Amino acid sequence: MNRTLEWTVRVELSEEGGTTKAEAVLDTGTARLTGQGIARLSPQDPEVPTIGDEVAASRAMHDVAGQLMSVADRAIGEAGAGRPDGPVPPPYAWSDATA
Repeated sequence: MNRTLEWTVRVELSEEGGTTKAEAVLDTGTARLTGQGIARLSPQDPEVPTIGDEVAASRAMHDVAGQLMSVADRAIGEAGAGRPDGPVPPPYAWSDATA
C-alpha cells in the first residue's frame, strides 16, 4: 500500500508578564488534537522572548504528541494488534497521565 498524507501543525504563542503560553493544533484532515504549553521567566534570568517561545511551543507539541500516541494505542488495541498481556509500557507508549 502506498499513500501520501499531509498533516499540519499550527502553533499560536502569546506572552504577558514573563509568561509565554502556546497552543499547538494538529490537523490530520479527519481529526484535530490541541495541546497547551507554558513557560515562565525566572526572576533571575535575562529576558529572552525566543527562549520562552521555544519552551512553551515544545511543551504544547509534546502535549499533542502524547494525545496522538494515546489515540494510536487505542487504535492498535481495537484492531487486535496489541500485546496479549496488555498495553505497551513507556517509552513506546505514553502513560495515561498524559492523555
